[in-house]
Amino acid sequence: MKLLMPYITGGVVPGWTAFLDAFEDAGADLIEVGLPFSDPTVDGPTIQEASDAALARGATPTSVLHDLAEARVGIPLVASTYANIALRPGFGDALTTAGVTGLIVPDLPLDELDGLAVPGVQVSLLASPATPDDRLAEIGRRSQGFVYAVSIMGTTGERDRLAPSAVTLAARLKQVTDLPVLVGFGISTPEQAGEAATVADGVIVGAAVMRRILDGAGPAEVGAFVAALRAELSRGASVR
Repeated sequence: MKLLMPYITGGVVPGWTAFLDAFEDAGADLIEVGLPFSDPTVDGPTIQEASDAALARGATPTSVLHDLAEARVGIPLVASTYANIALRPGFGDALTTAGVTGLIVPDLPLDELDGLAVPGVQVSLLASPATPDDRLAEIGRRSQGFVYAVSIMGTTGERDRLAPSAVTLAARLKQVTDLPVLVGFGISTPEQAGEAATVADGVIVGAAVMRRILDGAGPAEVGAFVAALRAELSRGASVR
């Protein structure tokens, strides 16, 4: 089965954890929860807008993790944040208390990974189309849970077609790791998700989900979009 991980910026709207239930009900396998950050480096305009909205509402990493601790979600939660937050003392304990089992830190250099103290939390590493083969192999060895295949050079965001580099990168990663390879950055439609999953083990969908939430869609409507992604991934897997 192909894996599906939708993304949501924590604290983006009142009652935001209701979207977690909708994602689970729609067939998501994991959920990525972004901790709002004031100076993101890899997030495109949509995720930046969501982060700004969450910060304007007073959301903090602490408040988002508190909300997660009170939520009752039956699938794994993966937090994503930047090194400035992730390297703070006690961050790993806060993740565990919140029930988070995975972590993505896109701006943490591989050489500084040993300084990340998050025992019991799986740290998934990112690889891009420009990652050289030797570095790609090291990422494959040291990643935990899954490897995040960044489909393009650039920032997150919706796109009208899947970059050819997405499938190429997924194929390269499959040669150096036994972990699931999930493609993210620019997966905007069910069709693009299905195309990426012809080689990858699943997809991560962020901006397309957040665009709907920012435009006022509720959990049921956004859940229907996630269900459409799930249906396409399941359909594609059944014919391959």
